[in-house]
Amino acid sequence: MTERTGVDDTTGTRAAPGDGAGPAATTAVVSLGDEWENGDGNGGSPRRPEDGAAKGVVTAFGQTLKTLRLREGLDRQEFGNRLGYSASTVASFEQGRRIPSPSTIDRADEILNADGLLRLWKEEVERAQYPVFFQGMAVLEKEAVELVAYDTMVVKGLLQTEDYTRAVLNVRCPPLDEETIEQRVVARLARQDIFDRRPTPLLSFVLDESILRRPYGGRSVLRGQLEHLLLIGRKRNVEIQIMPIDRGDNPGVNGPFTVVTRRDGKKFVYAEAEGIGSLQTDPERGVMAAARYGIIRSQALSPRESMEFIEGVLRSL
Repeated sequence: MTERTGVDDTTGTRAAPGDGAGPAATTAVVSLGDEWENGDGNGGSPRRPEDGAAKGVVTAFGQTLKTLRLREGLDRQEFGNRLGYSASTVASFEQGRRIPSPSTIDRADEILNADGLLRLWKEEVERAQYPVFFQGMAVLEKEAVELVAYDTMVVKGLLQTEDYTRAVLNVRCPPLDEETIEQRVVARLARQDIFDRRPTPLLSFVLDESILRRPYGGRSVLRGQLEHLLLIGRKRNVEIQIMPIDRGDNPGVNGPFTVVTRRDGKKFVYAEAEGIGSLQTDPERGVMAAARYGIIRSQALSPRESMEFIEGVLRSL
């Protein structure tokens, strides 16, 4: 059985993957739309709500924000100055056209003497930044004790530099508008706090060798990306491995995928192709994907060999 978006069509409610409530706990959730890597982010810059239900949440939050601001006798300019934003951005928050970051909500709560009222909205407002299909994955990523990923075309979003991210988004077809590109750059970079989160998750990435040689944005951008990989690869909770192109028996022929393990041990699989993202919640698929990743990882260069390989490619640029 397949559920199209993870949304109950009769009630309009959402169930987190694997929460034990109904079929979604044990079946695949297939979601249509833009890729996972392009629908994320929880950074400090304003973001747009991604779907109708999310817009309702953001609109209600904005109305609450405006009511509290007026109660304090502050105009948008003065409130914006204290908050660190322009009056026009404050207007966007209040009208539900932009999503404030969690830290901005905390600051607004303090400025407006809201006694925690605005903080109550944080979780719902943060979720609203994601497309419907990614909202479950966003929760899983925050709960992950392990995340492993195999990629074949581009550097994993979690590993990308700002310049590389922008270069990849710039070659999308059909093209994205500049505002969307900038929003997604900020969003993707913000997710990278997973590397320094406590408790520390275990993170493992296998990248196809061809990724290291594809100069999205030009050689200077690629050079900066490779240098970034070397820095991230030194983190104690991160392993980066390279799959050489001469590995003829590589079991990753079905393409890139990510496996997230939650605190309770359950595994979830995400894969995407041609703008279609699927989040698999079937336990058997999770186990099989993790086993496949283990084989891929065993055939790749070791982490130490991979760092040396990246250094070699870097020297050749």
